[in-house]
Amino acid sequence: MSSGSVLIAALAGRGLAASARRAGYEPLVADAFGDSDTAEYAAHALCVKDAARIGFRTKQTLSALSELSQRATSPPVGLVLGSGFEDRPKLIEVLARRYRILGNDAATIARCKDPLTLAALLDRLSIKHPETQLRVPDNPAGWLSKRVGGSGGTHVASAEAEQGARRYYQRYLDGTPHSVLAVASAGRVQMIGISLQWSVGSGPRPYRYGGAVGPVEVAADVAASMRSAAEKLCAELRLAGLVSFDFLIAGETAYLLEINPRPGATLDMFDDERGSLFRAHVAAAMGETPQVSVAPDVRAAAILYADQGPLDIGPEPLPDWTADRPAPGTHIPRYRPIATVYGAGESPDAALGSCRQRLDELGQMLYGQPRNRERNDNAEIQRPGPKRLFARSQAR
Repeated sequence: MSSGSVLIAALAGRGLAASARRAGYEPLVADAFGDSDTAEYAAHALCVKDAARIGFRTKQTLSALSELSQRATSPPVGLVLGSGFEDRPKLIEVLARRYRILGNDAATIARCKDPLTLAALLDRLSIKHPETQLRVPDNPAGWLSKRVGGSGGTHVASAEAEQGARRYYQRYLDGTPHSVLAVASAGRVQMIGISLQWSVGSGPRPYRYGGAVGPVEVAADVAASMRSAAEKLCAELRLAGLVSFDFLIAGETAYLLEINPRPGATLDMFDDERGSLFRAHVAAAMGETPQVSVAPDVRAAAILYADQGPLDIGPEPLPDWTADRPAPGTHIPRYRPIATVYGAGESPDAALGSCRQRLDELGQMLYGQPRNRERNDNAEIQRPGPKRLFARSQAR
């Protein structure tokens, strides 16, 4: 039975579209990439011009959503926002005047993503976090530079390498990145799972998001502190829907790095075959108490980047264990994401092992094609080997 139409806007909308489709919705997707599998899951999908390069702009976004609404078989129940809107509260306000936002409003997102506001809140709630400031450190060694409202790790650099407007600075901590996925409703939170995350550093963006595996276990007292932080923040900020909390675990301490007040990259990892997490997100955003169900196995997802060099996507089909598949004829510039690779197993190590093998296989497949091999001779295919998968770095 159909649950109706739903609008989705995100830099990469495939994960939300897939979950929405499993949940019985008719997904109408506006995103930045126009991947072939996004089009397969969506009832209708539009690629927003230049969004991948410069982000979502008001005129283009409104035009795409208006066209999608006109194509819907029934009036959309609302609009779900994914990545790409964290630094655009004014755009969210404009969208909210036309559509019901299924998730957090512009003011809540702004509070989550304002570095000094969040740091002050964490201090008041006694939640540990890295030292944070807006001014460039007197001695930038040992500090990271981050763009306000950035996501995906591509905006993170050493404070020595990048400074400027709309950036803030956090003291570097040595630890292992983890993330808590949760669903918030009416000031309460239901924990979904903890994932281990890693960065894949290459070229100009040393802290890019590389992937995640979950669920994983952490020490009981560390898990308790992460849960407590999530509960306090959901109650204080009145968060709604799927949210994630990024931590750095250093020794026996979990430091909160940031809040992602939207469905995030680990949606695929924890969602089940019925799209329960998308359904929970919509229910929570409507003020209901959602029923949460998650996938029973351990899953890993990793991104293959074009670090070996630029490439062109041909007509050959990609394996069914990939996602975010570029359409044939797409040109991928160097260092940009190519596709996502999945693995599963009875343990995190087994799932990661499957991911490593498939990253190699996909890279060899694509770079081994004559049109790409000739362009990129004598270069090593990137993959997150063991050290990269478990990199100890503050990479979000």
